[in-house]
Amino acid sequence: MKFKYYFLTILIVFIICPQIYSVPINPYMSDTLQPIKLSGMKLVFNEEFNRDGDLNSEIWSFETGFKRNEELQWYQPKNALCRNGCLVIEGRKELFSNPDYNYDSKNWRENRREINYTSASVSTLEKRSWLFGRFEVRARIDTTMGSWPAIWTLGINNEWPSCGEIDMLEFYRPEDVPSILANVASGTSTRYKPKWNSIRKTLSSLMKNDNEWPQKFHVWRMDWSRDSINLYVDNELLNTTLLSQTINADGSNPFLQPHYLLLNLALGVNGGDPSQSHFPITFEVDYVRIYQRN
Repeated sequence: MKFKYYFLTILIVFIICPQIYSVPINPYMSDTLQPIKLSGMKLVFNEEFNRDGDLNSEIWSFETGFKRNEELQWYQPKNALCRNGCLVIEGRKELFSNPDYNYDSKNWRENRREINYTSASVSTLEKRSWLFGRFEVRARIDTTMGSWPAIWTLGINNEWPSCGEIDMLEFYRPEDVPSILANVASGTSTRYKPKWNSIRKTLSSLMKNDNEWPQKFHVWRMDWSRDSINLYVDNELLNTTLLSQTINADGSNPFLQPHYLLLNLALGVNGGDPSQSHFPITFEVDYVRIYQRN
């Protein structure tokens, strides 16, 4: 009888709490488990992308056209879709006319006659924003030449950089060295000139411990409180920024306001020349989970 009672107890716990006894998550596959519970915190938002086809338009908006940094890609919605439990953003090599082309324009967005590359950038602008919390994004990045994926946030008020920017992830090639970066930017007394706290870790250093690092999913995390912003990858602390050091020239603090989330795959510029790369270049996001203290 004691054995039967013990077995029944274990079976009930297994049914109620299957994650306790689940096998480790396959680093090459999307995570199909439900979000874990964190002590003292509440899950306030999660997007698991467990659907096929279009993104949820109640959460996500798309950027379109040429946007920033004189990057090569034309952003368009059709380069982002949900597939196999992930948001898949594809950078593609395509050729068509720039609908905004103006021969006489000095603006780089308008004086390009042709579009040679396309990609997608999605955000929660004007749909979701958060102040403080733990942000977790599980993703797999393509380290191909030309690739510049990012997981980042911007404040809902003020122009850049006084709105504040947090780069949970950037991957590109500073000084031609493939690297992941964790950055925080605030404003200065000069318009459009940011103050950066930037940390980078080379891809080669990551691959010393795991030569299949680029083929795997990794968890990028931000712990953001009233005092600091801490940025991690796979629980390794990369960057700590104290909010006492992020004061704008007008005395405001861009990280004491809600931020919205962006997920995008840029091409070229800091990412390198993609002309000889194999396409499509992909950026796969398995989930976005945001927790806040009770």
